[in-house]
Amino acid sequence: MPDLKNYKVFKTDYAGKELVVEIGKYAEQANGACLVRCGETAVNVTVCMSETAREGMDFFPLSVDYEEKMFAVGKIPGGFKKREGRASDKAILTSRLIDRPIRPLFPKGIFNDVVVVATALSVDPDISPEPLAMIGSSVALSISDIPWAGPTGSVVVGMVDGKYVINPNVEERAKSAIHLNLAGTKDAILMIEAGANEVTDAEMVGAIMFGHEEIKKICAWIEGIAKEVGKPKKEMEFYHIPEDLDAAVKEYGYAKLEAALDTFDRQERQARQAAAEAEIVEHFSTIYPDQIREVKDSIYYIVKGIVRAKIFDKGIRPDGRGLKEVRPIWCEHGVLPRVHGSAVFTRGQTQALTTCTLGMLGEAQRMEGLDEEEEKRYMHQYNFPGYCTGEAKPLRSPGRREIGHGALAERALVPVIPEPSEFPYAIRVVSDIMSSNGSSSMASVCGSTMALMDAGVPIKAPVAGCAMGLIKDPETGKYVIMTDIQGLEDFLGDMDFKVAGTEKGITAIQMDIKIKGISEQIMLDAIAQAQDARRFILGKMLECIPEVKEELSVYAPKIVTFKINPEKIGDVVGKQGKVINKIIEQTGTKIDIEEDGTVCIACYGDVANANRAKAIVESIAHDPEVGDMFVGVVVRILSKVGAFVEFAPGKDGMIHISKLSEQRVNQVEDVLNIGDKVKVEIIKIGEKGIDLRLLEKMD
Repeated sequence: MPDLKNYKVFKTDYAGKELVVEIGKYAEQANGACLVRCGETAVNVTVCMSETAREGMDFFPLSVDYEEKMFAVGKIPGGFKKREGRASDKAILTSRLIDRPIRPLFPKGIFNDVVVVATALSVDPDISPEPLAMIGSSVALSISDIPWAGPTGSVVVGMVDGKYVINPNVEERAKSAIHLNLAGTKDAILMIEAGANEVTDAEMVGAIMFGHEEIKKICAWIEGIAKEVGKPKKEMEFYHIPEDLDAAVKEYGYAKLEAALDTFDRQERQARQAAAEAEIVEHFSTIYPDQIREVKDSIYYIVKGIVRAKIFDKGIRPDGRGLKEVRPIWCEHGVLPRVHGSAVFTRGQTQALTTCTLGMLGEAQRMEGLDEEEEKRYMHQYNFPGYCTGEAKPLRSPGRREIGHGALAERALVPVIPEPSEFPYAIRVVSDIMSSNGSSSMASVCGSTMALMDAGVPIKAPVAGCAMGLIKDPETGKYVIMTDIQGLEDFLGDMDFKVAGTEKGITAIQMDIKIKGISEQIMLDAIAQAQDARRFILGKMLECIPEVKEELSVYAPKIVTFKINPEKIGDVVGKQGKVINKIIEQTGTKIDIEEDGTVCIACYGDVANANRAKAIVESIAHDPEVGDMFVGVVVRILSKVGAFVEFAPGKDGMIHISKLSEQRVNQVEDVLNIGDKVKVEIIKIGEKGIDLRLLEKMD
């Protein structure tokens, strides 16, 4: 029996449900660990920190992994090995959700490895494990001995029938106009990730503030847990720049760096900055030979201060734009002739080439995960090769950033994608970043809208996106918001706030910050400023392609959809697929049949082939009635009796010799031969079979 003397259970109300945290029972060797339960959903979260800092590390090595265990929903993993493999896109996106609110709260100068692992052990479809994993990370860090300025709280907010809902269930999620993942401290918002169905600015801000009220309660509850069972925080010496060195570098290098940065041309600025930095490092290499890293870090903070001061005090941005000004835009569409739809969207030095490929509904992406979604018809993928920033890097499989940016662009466009009943296609959109200097994910949204329109996809409205930046004075609280931030402003600023939407409203938001939260007013200002930018960008896009193309590309599949009686699916497919394979071979088409009887027939080139396949399928699925007329083929002859005609695969009837003509016929061969194509009418359906009358012998 394990020693459970430190075992504690804490409970609180979580939007009408009981939230339970168990501490001291599992994973006791971790720096911090907890099991979070709500209903039948359970997530275990651990956090560990290395004893020493990594030598020479110049960034905080925080690693967050969210594990989806298929046993959590009673499934055995697919594949040969029958065990969980590479993390799914959903798991990677959840890892990012956990990471982003906790990262800004670690102390500066910490270079110890910190690893957070959240494992979904049991999942109730009505209670999502993601917010529990985020809460668990906050609890584990708060009760650990790892220095951290939490706690944080997390919720999912929906809007059903105009009312906000915390942690909506499956039914509510299906009807919700907003899906908002939100995290923050009791004082401010730290992370926003949202998809929405063209909601207004006020509705989105209302959802954020509604969720923050619940977050405040969670933070207060976690503070109580930490007071009762939390470990004392470790006394650690964090990396810092010595004051005398920092002062010396500033005195010698400030004016040189300020002069180097005094140009709006990016390439010239980078060259001048590199030369100035090299000179400063060379100067101090003999004075501080063992502290070159500290010298370089001091230079970084000088550059950061100069750039931020110009923006904050003078409204002068690195490229000379005004605070609300969007970079120059040019775009084109139809650039790749064999591709179903293509477009290039360029804003400043950020450029996205986006392609759209159409396929059958059966080509939708199959999903294997812990939630109820089984397939994805609209797929958006994002690639960021090294050449887009001028780097000599080999191509690799997409990393977490690429998957996150693709998911953001996908979320922005899903609300305007037509329903399968209106447009029966699977849609794959790929954004390849050709050049990047900030906000490439929002360029992907714009380019993807144009590629969809170029492909003839009848989207409900065009979507554009723009990234907003922030510089805030921590002492006075004053701030400035910048429209359409470029790379340097993102790198040296305090916020990357991406907003995408239509003329009507917001479809997606993602916010990352480097400070300890933003206020409601900053959000209101940023979203309003983003709306102006979005409408400006939409105007530029619509100048290039004002409306959806009326016709699909000649290289796109032509798809015909209709419904049959589900009970007739077996007849259409036939034993071992013989019937449907014969139709496919005869017509040169592809055929998918859903369980509800929806038939999807695709062909390339002449749509007549798809219509011919449709006629055959309908003839098989149709129960023959007296008076029905068909075109069939003579398959057997009884010379003095009549001819058997196959009028549908697996269905035939006989034309009695007396029904071949109004004149007397001595033998069937005088009128018909095997293989003749004929038009017939059903005149009788009896126990012995179907009787036909010859209407016409076809050529």
